[in-house]
Amino acid sequence: MAYPPNVVLFDVLETLIDLDPLAVRLEEVGQPAHILEPWFLRFQRDAMALTLAGDPAPFEAVARESLRTETKLALTEWDIDYVVEGFATLPTFDDAVPALKKLSEAGVSVGCLTVNSPEKTRSFLEGAGLYGFVDRIVTAQDAGVWKPHPDIYRFAAKHLDTPIERLALVAVHAWDCHGAKRAGALAGWCARLECEPGDVFLSADVTGGDLVEVADKLMSLH
Repeated sequence: MAYPPNVVLFDVLETLIDLDPLAVRLEEVGQPAHILEPWFLRFQRDAMALTLAGDPAPFEAVARESLRTETKLALTEWDIDYVVEGFATLPTFDDAVPALKKLSEAGVSVGCLTVNSPEKTRSFLEGAGLYGFVDRIVTAQDAGVWKPHPDIYRFAAKHLDTPIERLALVAVHAWDCHGAKRAGALAGWCARLECEPGDVFLSADVTGGDLVEVADKLMSLH
């Protein structure tokens, strides 16, 4: 039996915010727009590899190094600065505000579980109009490991003083929801990015076509 969560944490990159405008910045420094996807995948892979090796994976350093590698050293440091600084300017998806607002108004503690620094995540949330609905920010920097290592979800539950079975993660990545489930938390998967969760991952507790549907279903668990 699954009970409604008393804390709901949202993944940030690709779940709350849209990375596509970074493609424009890549074009502005002479790179093709389509390099955005392999760069971001390399960035995630390298950070997860560092975590598996037992080392820290600082967001900006890994983002810069993966961009440098993916572009075959074609960018200047100024170019890299310009592209990576774009993370702070990205827009939210249309379903982000209504989903966070719905949960907040229902009395649920809402937070973000992300890989960026606490300061930059807070700055983004303020600029995007989301900060008023977010009670807590938990980052990989705080936990010392990247998602989907189980320790980051356990750290979040302990940090937020809630039993892990009453904490839910919401994400558009099936691997992230899998990590939460393996750690004992609830998970809500949004189909916006991947369309199907795939058979190799544990099933999320609820699924939905957008974040609002996922939030509604989490609140309806019984």
